[in-house]
Amino acid sequence: MDDCIFCKIVKKEIPAEMLQETPEAVIIRDIHPSAPVHYLVVSKKHIPSIKEVEHENEALIGHLVHEAKIAAEKLGLKGYKLVFNVGREGGQVIDHVHLHILGGWK
Repeated sequence: MDDCIFCKIVKKEIPAEMLQETPEAVIIRDIHPSAPVHYLVVSKKHIPSIKEVEHENEALIGHLVHEAKIAAEKLGLKGYKLVFNVGREGGQVIDHVHLHILGGWK
């Protein structure tokens, strides 16, 4: 966890363009966007992947999804995708649970 970029962003050791923050999560702009609008909902709790989510984390995962909905509304997105990449084979690059908000297509 000491070298986790998302943990450093959560602790504000590394700057990021932040859209919103709650006690459980931060929402930041993705620096390598895959869509015209691309934000990340990052858990403040370090969990490496959805594969490691336990029953006790259900409320946290629900919170990430709910905050993504609020962020999409703030961003004026009428339609969007929410994506969890799971494992390297699933496209996960950073080992820290985060949800992608993708939108802005016409």
